[in-house]
Amino acid sequence: MSGVVRIEIRETTEELKTFMRKEKDVLRHEKLQVLYWLKTQTVDSVSSAAVRLGKHRTTIQRWLSSYRSGGIEELLLQKPRSGRPRIMNSETVERLSKELSQPEGFSSYKEVHEWLINCCEVKVAYRTVHQWTRYRLKAKLKVPRPVSEKQKLGAVEEFKKNCPS
Repeated sequence: MSGVVRIEIRETTEELKTFMRKEKDVLRHEKLQVLYWLKTQTVDSVSSAAVRLGKHRTTIQRWLSSYRSGGIEELLLQKPRSGRPRIMNSETVERLSKELSQPEGFSSYKEVHEWLINCCEVKVAYRTVHQWTRYRLKAKLKVPRPVSEKQKLGAVEEFKKNCPS
């Protein structure tokens, strides 16, 4: 009959349950879920498993094909992701975070940018420096602004107290 899965699942339902409980990765958990459903006959076809998971049927078929060829190890194997390497390696990021944690630190993102070019020989855009420093490393470079000598003592606190915000 067309659409009915012909696959022999070697693991028991208890083994599949323990694998699913231990699995933290969502995609790998879904793969194990499909095997569990097929083993317990909760689903009878690839299409019904695909509908329950919200995946395309060819995705489920690809998962089952990898299970047939290499077992559960092959099914759960995650290939390394390809892509462009980061412009700042982990050593540079570590050095930058140490510099940012120093009390004297940097007073502007331009200083950070120049430090990266001079000390680490990393040529990055100013925007990249700002994003790495502010959002990834959670560093704030704001320094207190000078206060006028003529300002009355307690004027700032008085203003904040009376401000309707």
